[in-house]
Amino acid sequence: MSTGQVGLRRGLAMIIATLALPGALQGCSSPTAPPPPPGGGTSLTLSFEQFEADVAPVLSAHGCDAEGDCHGGGIRGSLQLSPASDKDVTYDFEQVSLQVWPAARESSPILTEPLALLAGGTPHPFKAFADTSDAGYQAIRGWILAGVQP
Repeated sequence: MSTGQVGLRRGLAMIIATLALPGALQGCSSPTAPPPPPGGGTSLTLSFEQFEADVAPVLSAHGCDAEGDCHGGGIRGSLQLSPASDKDVTYDFEQVSLQVWPAARESSPILTEPLALLAGGTPHPFKAFADTSDAGYQAIRGWILAGVQP
């Protein structure tokens, strides 16, 4: 290729780049809507009224909200409840709701941790429910299963 042809090619390349530059800059200067946040997962709407009537009494009856080494005495694992001496049912609802797995409701920690190991429970220092037929277990399970997926 001759020196003249090389110069011509470079000149053409610069002209094309110069003509394309305003379009490229214009695309950068006009804002666009941000992409939507990542989706996925399952959500679940749980009833506060059912929690207050059926679940909160079970947690209190079993001493889960007791101070000291229980969930009412500070952060114990991932569940903290208001202490029995200063009940805040709304706070307790929010905390217990975090212990519900929408995609695997029957495996939610609020059901498996207080359940005896031989009945399908998971490790937890205190086993409030000997088996799944316990009325307290059934109250918590019923609340979870009644949750609505939007």
